[in-house]
Amino acid sequence: MKLITSNSKANYEFFLFDKFEAGIVLKGCEVKSLRNNQASLVDAFVLVRNNEAWIKNLYIKPYDKANDNNLDARCDRKLLLNKNEILKLIRGTREKSYTIIPTKMFFSGPYVKLEIALAKGKKLYDKRLTIKKREINRQIRQEKL
Repeated sequence: MKLITSNSKANYEFFLFDKFEAGIVLKGCEVKSLRNNQASLVDAFVLVRNNEAWIKNLYIKPYDKANDNNLDARCDRKLLLNKNEILKLIRGTREKSYTIIPTKMFFSGPYVKLEIALAKGKKLYDKRLTIKKREINRQIRQEKL
């Protein structure tokens, strides 16, 4: 598994619950850009429409050496999930008012995979608690050295 990019703000901004591994439909030279780690998950989110999952706002830089017919860098891309996983996502967003966010993108063999998670936004005091725990863990690690 080769990591392409990860959403570093995901753990800080959200409580993450169920995680799913989804394939992603790519076109043209997008895979070559991903092999050069030229992607960003910041501000990306997942929507479920007509029992299909779509990722919006995923940035993949157009490949430099490709022809002029490059696609839009932030176009919608379809996610490949099975029916049960899509139903779990729909249930989570409707019943529990969760959001679906991408957490990381990676290569699994020759395929590009996307890890998505059902998430609930943190309040300001939760974010402060997260920062405090991170600082304590950092101090503990420094004392051990």
